[in-house]
This record gives sequence, structure tokens and C-alpha cells, in this order.
Amino acid sequence: MHRLSPIPLALAAALPFLASGTLMARPLGTLQFEPCTLAGSGAAGPVEAQCTTLSVPENRAEPEGRKIELAIAWVPTESEAEPDPIFMLAGGPGQGARASFPAVAPGFRDVMRTRNVILVDQRGTGASNPLACRDTEGNNAFSDAADDSPDAAARFAQGCLAELSKTSDVRHYTTTDAVADLDAVREAIGAERINLYGGSYGTRVAQQYAKTFPQHTRAVVIDSVAPMDLVLGSEHARNLDAALDAQFARCSADPACAKAVPDARAALAQVRDALSQPGLAPVAYRDPTTGERREEVPSMGHLTIALRLYSYSPLTATLLPVVLKQAADGDYAPLLAQSRFLMGSLGESIMHGMQLSVMCTEDADEMQPDPADAGTVMGAEFVAFTQAQCAVWPRGQRPADFRAPLTGDVPVLAISGEFDPVTPSRYGDAAIAQLPNARHLVLKGQGHTPINEGCMPKLFAQFIETADAKALDAACLDRLAPLPPGTGLHGWEP
Repeated sequence: MHRLSPIPLALAAALPFLASGTLMARPLGTLQFEPCTLAGSGAAGPVEAQCTTLSVPENRAEPEGRKIELAIAWVPTESEAEPDPIFMLAGGPGQGARASFPAVAPGFRDVMRTRNVILVDQRGTGASNPLACRDTEGNNAFSDAADDSPDAAARFAQGCLAELSKTSDVRHYTTTDAVADLDAVREAIGAERINLYGGSYGTRVAQQYAKTFPQHTRAVVIDSVAPMDLVLGSEHARNLDAALDAQFARCSADPACAKAVPDARAALAQVRDALSQPGLAPVAYRDPTTGERREEVPSMGHLTIALRLYSYSPLTATLLPVVLKQAADGDYAPLLAQSRFLMGSLGESIMHGMQLSVMCTEDADEMQPDPADAGTVMGAEFVAFTQAQCAVWPRGQRPADFRAPLTGDVPVLAISGEFDPVTPSRYGDAAIAQLPNARHLVLKGQGHTPINEGCMPKLFAQFIETADAKALDAACLDRLAPLPPGTGLHGWEP
């Protein structure tokens, strides 16, 4: 979701590839690629590419054991390629790079003029032996929709594990395993050095690759940064509340929004109190995707989903006070509709089994419930939920130096959005603290993974071209500004 529709940019990015022969099968290194299309979703248009697979051991300690196929896409440059391609690393954890790329393709439009883009679905995601957890209806899911208790979460994880264990050893789907896969792909395509772009969780993968293979790392871009000492999920609740406070303060400072929503924080408290009461009646609403009439009982789950996922984008974040005011006035239909739309948009994008393999190995043992979270929108439930599922999920190996920060002379460009509800800008500061050739850019008014915004695509390309973050003239980012707070579901006043 962007201020300007990315469809023309994405299509424009694809046209040179069509003209330069992407539709023909082509080799790269030792791999033979075939033409394919990376399907877009929402406002993101499709991208033409070349696709192939690479067979790697599931357990590298047993190279003759079970193999998995890594799904790889190559988006060729429109001109003669520089020898060092850029690998795009997806977030989640649990998202596949090939499905994620169309949404950020506008941000890569300038980089792709001289460099190939390589997309590797991280093992356990996309088409790389995906570790999906299914509910009773066969839908991709994180838990039992009818019961959000820790005990039910553990039972759901046990059921998922029983199914996945028929074809996979879930201990070998960690960040460390993924880093080894990336280097196998680098070697297979014949690149001595590569550039890395990681978004959100992908920043952890990028930092770990640069730590493990500094000799093969030319430059790194980390967008919406997870520093290496961060325990994933441990600060979700407080970060979301801080982002909500910032949005509510903007509404209070805007006369039109303040008139429509006099006190957004009070409206939120009123909605939370109402949803905690037993015996709520079902509410009728229309499915925003199909138009089908539905009925559901409003719950805290609907509220949390809407608040958290709306906060990712500056466009949808502007509507949060209005949605809350309508719910506080007793109209839950917009909240239910938006919650359904947001969950539906996730669809098959996040593989929860892979997410558990990462978080249970790398983070769960360091998660600690924080009493202060009890008063937040998310509360302490996320930590309790994760710990319950990880109590039954097999764990892989976490290297002893896993939490050590990335150091050395590798050029790094860190990017943050001012209103990011997941990875606040202080994370970017922490990640580059020991990197002499690093720089951190904070984009005003922006949310999570703002690579597409303003002049950021040009700065991204300039950094990859020069590998010198400190020399960038980033004054063009000063033209970015927050969108006005919304005064209705239609948006803001003209």
C-alpha cells in the first residue's frame, strides 16, 4: 500500500525484461533457468523472471541424506550486468522471496538497470519445501481460530508438527541453514561477491550472511532492521503501542481529525473494554473482497489484527482513529471487514512451520513475559502463545556467536520508517553502531519497509553502485511527509 499506485512502476520495470529476452530460457552459472512470472498481489503488478531450482541437503551434516529443492528466481538486468548481483531477502519469518518481490519491485527499478536480482525462497517458505500449518479446513493458519489459549496453541503446533514430520525435519529450517543455502546459490550462479537487501526479518538473514561470508559480501541494505541482539517478538507489544500513540497524537494535532475523533486513545480503551465483555452478539458485515454477507462476533483478535497490520502502512495507519471511533460508537462492521481483509491478504504468504523453526531455535529461550505488556493492545499473549508452541516444537542449532553484532568494514545502508510499528528506528541505530562504513536513513512519515518511498529507490541504487553510504546526498528524503490523519473511511479532508 503506497501513496502512489505502484502498478505503473512495476509494469515499467518488467517491460525491459520482456524486450531483452527474458521469455527465453537462459543459463546463469551452472543453473539453467526457464521463463516464469512472479505473480503480484493487491496493488503490486506481476514481474517477468527466470526460474529454476537447486537441490541442497536438508541436513548439511548428512550430505547424502534427504534433499530439498530451493526455488530460485532471476530478474535479469536490462543491460550488461555487473558481476555482483543483489539478493533480495524476504521477511516474516515465513515469507518467500519470489512472492514478496513484486511489492518492492518499484524500489528496485534503478538497481535493476545494472544488476541482476536473485530471489531465493528461504527453505520452508514459498516453493522451497514450504512448512505450512493447516487448520481443519486446510487453510494456512497460525493457530486454532476458535480457541486462542496457550494450550490450544500448543495442540495446534503438535498437529502441524505431526504432518510436517512426514516429509521434513523441522530442526533444519533456521536462519543459519538459510545462510548456507544462499551461499550455495551464490556459488552455483558463479558470483564471487554479492549484494544483499533484507527487509524486516530478512535483515537478520543479511547480517548473518555478512558475518559468515564476509569475503563474498560486497554491500548490505537492511530495511526495517532487526538488530542481532533482538529477540524476535519480545517487543512487539510495546512497539505497536508506541506507533499507535504517535498516530493518535497526529490526529489530536489535526483540527479535522480531532473533531471527528476527539480522543482516539479513549476510544481504543472503550473498544477493548467492550470486547472483553461476554455475550457479544454477532455483527453482520460484507466481505470486502467478495461482497458476501457475513456474521461474526467481534473479538480482541479482530481488534489486534486491524491495529497491528494497519500500522504497517502510512496510508492505512491514518484511518486507525476513525475505525476505533466507529467501533466505540457500536459499529463493528468496519473493524470486522478490515480484519478479514487483512488476514485474507496474508493468505499463503507466511509459513508458520518455518516461522516456528526460526523463532523456537533462535528466540524462544530468551523470551521473557513483561508485566508492562499487560496494558498494551497485544498484551502478553504473543509471548505466551509463542512459548506454548515452542515447548512442543523441535529446535535446531543456534551458533554461539549468533547474537554478536555485525562488525568489520562491510558497507551497510540501514533504512527505517518513522512510524514503523515493528522495527522502530532505534533498531537501525543499534545495528550499525559498530560498523564504520554504515549509515542509517530514517524516512519521515513512513512505516514498515519503506524502500519504495520518495527518492529511496535512487539512493538505494546509488549505494549499490558506489558501496559508500556516507557519500549519499539524502536531502531528497526531506520532501517526504506524513499523510494527513483520516477523518472518515474515505480518507482525509481535501
